[in-house]
Amino acid sequence: MSGEARVHGPASPGWLLVALCAATGAYCLLRMRSSVEEQRIAAGGEALMGFGMAMMAVPATVLTPPSWTWPLYAAVFGAASLRALWAARSSPHHLHHLVGTAAMVYMAVVMAGSPGAAHHVPGGAGVPLLTGALLLYFVGYVLLSGARLVPVAVAGGGAGVGWGDRPELARACRLSMGIGMVAMLLTL
Repeated sequence: MSGEARVHGPASPGWLLVALCAATGAYCLLRMRSSVEEQRIAAGGEALMGFGMAMMAVPATVLTPPSWTWPLYAAVFGAASLRALWAARSSPHHLHHLVGTAAMVYMAVVMAGSPGAAHHVPGGAGVPLLTGALLLYFVGYVLLSGARLVPVAVAGGGAGVGWGDRPELARACRLSMGIGMVAMLLTL
């Protein structure tokens, strides 16, 4: 029984989230090699989100970050939010990046204020209204992204396009980060 408890204990979902976010971040880094400038820029922001989410999701039983980590996260993702706000002038897709980076700032602030600055904050911490609004947004985003992904995959997607420029892979990347964000917000 104790072997099962270790394998299926509370750290297992955290490691799955770390793997999902890190793999997504790595793929987004590869997408930065695209010949299309807009895709390279979007992929860079998405890589930052993927790796940031992976680092935030490492179970606290393995690594308890020092107290300066959370303000650093807030600063990095605050700067990314400003960049997304500036970029939103030309592309509505950057509004989603703005919401995502703002959610990362919010989670970093909540974690900085939690006792011991553990990775997973107990249920009552944070601002429930803001957490709920972010959860609604990301659940809606995941459902919409999943619905948009299905027709592209069935139609054969980007035949003749380099694998880094395939729209269905970029959408799958965004979908997995949306799922990761929902999982992280549920822990607040």
